[in-house]
Amino acid sequence: MLNLGGEQQPDDSMAEFLIKAADERGRLLQQVENGYSEAEVRDRLVQQGFLVYWVKPRTLLSGDLTVRRRGKVKQSQFVIFNQQFLTLIKAGLPILSSLDLLIKRQRNKYFQSLLQNVRDRVKGGELLSDAFAAQGAFPRIHSTTLLAGEKSGNMEEVLSRYIAFQRLALTFKKKLAVSLVYPTLLVTVVFCMMIFLVTYVVPQFAKLYEDMHAQLPEITQIMLNLGIHAQAYAPFAVVAVVAAGVGFWYWQKTDNGAATIDGAILRLPLLGEIWLKYQVASFSRMLSTLLAGGMPLVPSLETAGASMSSRRILNGINVAAVRVREGQGLAKSLEEQKMFPDLSVEMIEVGESTGALPAMLNSVAEFYEEDVQTALGAAMALVEPVILIVMAVFVGGILISLYLPIFTLGSSIH
Repeated sequence: MLNLGGEQQPDDSMAEFLIKAADERGRLLQQVENGYSEAEVRDRLVQQGFLVYWVKPRTLLSGDLTVRRRGKVKQSQFVIFNQQFLTLIKAGLPILSSLDLLIKRQRNKYFQSLLQNVRDRVKGGELLSDAFAAQGAFPRIHSTTLLAGEKSGNMEEVLSRYIAFQRLALTFKKKLAVSLVYPTLLVTVVFCMMIFLVTYVVPQFAKLYEDMHAQLPEITQIMLNLGIHAQAYAPFAVVAVVAAGVGFWYWQKTDNGAATIDGAILRLPLLGEIWLKYQVASFSRMLSTLLAGGMPLVPSLETAGASMSSRRILNGINVAAVRVREGQGLAKSLEEQKMFPDLSVEMIEVGESTGALPAMLNSVAEFYEEDVQTALGAAMALVEPVILIVMAVFVGGILISLYLPIFTLGSSIH
């Protein structure tokens, strides 16, 4: 890396700035420079004969690729941005002008900073797809779709397909989220009630029976001991749960942890099959969108596979992509991994043989999305009464064990 401002020795009053400039030979240079202000750095580089594209303070959101970006842009917000961007392009506005308008109207500061960096990169000569990919905060399928549009010269059409794909995916996720609201709320209420009974109600009965010096049944004594110990060790239990949660969070980020958790989910009797079908639907919809946009099959496979949440499916698709690169058919490559349902493989094989693979992949996605919603609805209908039964048994068992001595004392009085 060249030292553009070698005569400047950093001191405490200086700050670090990210610069992008071109030398006399036209070579693009992007690096960190020390200076007192943006204007001072820019003037110094111009005096040295460099063509300066931009100078920015080096911050977390300034486009420094050596700094890991944090946070993500909401999917719904990103869909709205792309819809507005497509509308402006269709109206005949250049890409830079469209970005400028959307940056000014963007209220999310983090998203705005990312778009500003995209705009600066495009102005500096980068492709729009590369500029979005460099942010590290947008879906890989988005930059791949833009690349397909840049290569084919039909940006409007591929962007329209991407927006349609994102809308369908967002609608599907919302439906799943709505179906999970009531069971989640029910489990939360049951859990809170159990904690309240064990840590507060049971110790109160323990004090009552201690004052009465009553002879207690064994089940009551066990419950009272449980409540007393739970109340005494509650702070330690909370710390242990938080520590375990943090440890689990970091562990599931590792390859081994992700693979273990994914395998456990897929082995669940009912939910495992639903999770697999959901992944197959997402993969099929994504691959169809990329192929319809003009991307070759192997890069499309790699992009769609990288977006999968299931580690097993991700690894299987990567292996299938290698087989396809070697000349093997997509259906046979996926069938060898023994992860996709037989029906989906058969439909993909028909799509390959008829030359209508994108359309057939869409059919696969629609079929399994509907299947997932139906299966999830049936599962939730089964889970809700199970939760209520467990709650009734647990709460009833606690109440019976607590009131049993009172019933015994009442019968002895008679």
